[in-house]
Amino acid sequence: MASASTPPLQNIYYERKVATPRSCYICRRETTTVLATLNTQDFVYTCEGHLTDPGFASLIPSAPPAPSGPSAEDVKRVISEYESRKTKKDDSAKSDKDSKDKEKEKASATPPATASPVPVATPAATHRKFALHRQIFDMRRNEIKRKEMGMRAKEVGKGLPQVPRGF
Repeated sequence: MASASTPPLQNIYYERKVATPRSCYICRRETTTVLATLNTQDFVYTCEGHLTDPGFASLIPSAPPAPSGPSAEDVKRVISEYESRKTKKDDSAKSDKDSKDKEKEKASATPPATASPVPVATPAATHRKFALHRQIFDMRRNEIKRKEMGMRAKEVGKGLPQVPRGF
């Protein structure tokens, strides 16, 4: 069991690049790719080749981002439909003479405006997610537990008296 101070380790690791290369966890070659948990409770340096190995880690597919709102084409289509309905309503409500004068005024007063292109929002760069193989993840979890137990043993040992010397 995990201690009360640390949350349980989850098998979701994010790929990140670092400036200082270290040896790979598996093959000991120098690499700048590291898999780290979200809160960096655990991290593993790995080669790019091991990331494609299903016996080490598997890629967690990211969900496609949901569109944040209507697209520019949809907005243009709705506006044009609205304007066409509005002009039909105006034509039927007023006499032909009034409507012709109105159309001439509209044409001379407001030339057809071109819509400025809406900048397309590029998706933010996200790190790829990986799930370690079950056995590799268990090894990492046991390693973390062993380190925590060693730290606890040192803390307990500080409170004990020293062995007498000089006899």
